[in-house]
Amino acid sequence: MKKKLIISIFYIIFAFNSNLFSDENNKTLKVGLLAPLSGPYSEIGNSLLYSLQLALEEIGDEKVKIIPRDSGFNDKEKISSALEELKSLGVKIIIGPTTHTEFKEVNKYNDLIFISPSNISPKFSNNIISIGVSLDSQLIALKEFIKKQKKKKTVIMYPKNEYQELVEDRLKILNLENFKKFIYSPNPEVLTGEIENLTNYNQRKRNLELRKKMFQDKEDEQSIKELERLDQLYTLGGVNFDSVIIIDFGNNLKSVLTSLVYTDVSQSDVLFTTINQWFDESIFYENTIKNLYYPSVNYKEFKKYNSKYFKKFKIYPNEITILAYDALGLIYYAWKKNGKINSINDFVFKNKIKGKIGTFSFKNGKVIQNLDIYKTENNKFVKF
Repeated sequence: MKKKLIISIFYIIFAFNSNLFSDENNKTLKVGLLAPLSGPYSEIGNSLLYSLQLALEEIGDEKVKIIPRDSGFNDKEKISSALEELKSLGVKIIIGPTTHTEFKEVNKYNDLIFISPSNISPKFSNNIISIGVSLDSQLIALKEFIKKQKKKKTVIMYPKNEYQELVEDRLKILNLENFKKFIYSPNPEVLTGEIENLTNYNQRKRNLELRKKMFQDKEDEQSIKELERLDQLYTLGGVNFDSVIIIDFGNNLKSVLTSLVYTDVSQSDVLFTTINQWFDESIFYENTIKNLYYPSVNYKEFKKYNSKYFKKFKIYPNEITILAYDALGLIYYAWKKNGKINSINDFVFKNKIKGKIGTFSFKNGKVIQNLDIYKTENNKFVKF
C-alpha cells in the first residue's frame, strides 16, 4: 500500500500555477475575521489580525483580502451586525468566532463558512470547522504514547468544574472507559486528602512504620542496614496505577503534581502526563516533577512563528493566533484546489495537511491533529 501523501499547506500554495484556476467569478478570495477587536479581549483580536498579516505576506497573493470585523465580547448584536456587513461585502468564509459560546449565534448564518480556533469539539458543526488543538487529539496522542511505554493501569484525573461534563463526554466517545477516572476538587486543601485516598497513602505510611518496628530492637548488621534503608523512605508499597493523565492547567495542575509527590508516588514507576500546556515555562519551576509528558503542536515551528511575529510587531502573540495563521493557509489551499469555496465539504481532504501547528487530517467530519509528545527536562522542552 502506498504511503499516504502529507501535503504542506504553504509548499503547495506556492507550487500552484495561479493560471490553473481562472474562474471569472472567483478572482478574489475575501476572508472575513470575526474577533474581539474591542473590549476586554481586544488584545487577542488584534493579535489574530497581526497573525493573518504574517500569513498574507507568506502567501504573497494580492487576490487574497482580509476583512476584519469586531465581534466584541458576548455581544450578539455586534456579531450579527458584523456578519451582515461581511455578507454585504461578498465574504463567504470567515476566520472565527474565537469562542465556542458564540457558535449558536453564527450557526444562524448557513450561507457562511466559519473556521474557528476553538478547541471544544473537533467535529464539523453545520457551517463551522474548529481547528483548535482539541482534547480528542490530545487524548488520542496520549493513549498511543502510554501504550508504547507499556503502561497498563492509567488514571485519568480531572477537576470538578464547568468542563467536567465535556471531559466525560470526550472520554466516552474515545472509548477510554477502561481507564480509571479520578475526579478531584479544585480546592487545594481538599485535593490533598483526595489524592491521599487515591494513592492509599495512610496505609503505605503504616506499612513503613510496621516494617521499621521489625528491625528497631535488632542489633545484627543486616537488620541495622535494613533499618537505615527504611529510614530513607516515606512510605512502603506501590500504588495501584502506573500512569496518570492530568487534564488541568496552571496552578491547579501544579497542585495535583505536588500532591502526588507528597503522597510519595514514585516517578520511576509512574508515568506523569498532562494535556497541551502551550510550552508554559512556569512549569519549569515546579521542581517536584522531573519528567512531565504532554502532546503539543510542533515546538520548532511554534518558536519560529513567535520569533517572526515578535520581529515584525515587537510583541509576542497570543498562543491561539498560530491557529489563525494555519487557517488562512488552509482556506487558500482549498480555494486554489477547488477553484472556489461553497461549503465545508470543500475542506474534506483525503490527504493529511501540514501546517505550522503540525500535521492534521479531516476524517469522519472531524479535525484531528497528529500531535508530538514533549517532556520537560532540565528547564527545556524536549521532543520525545
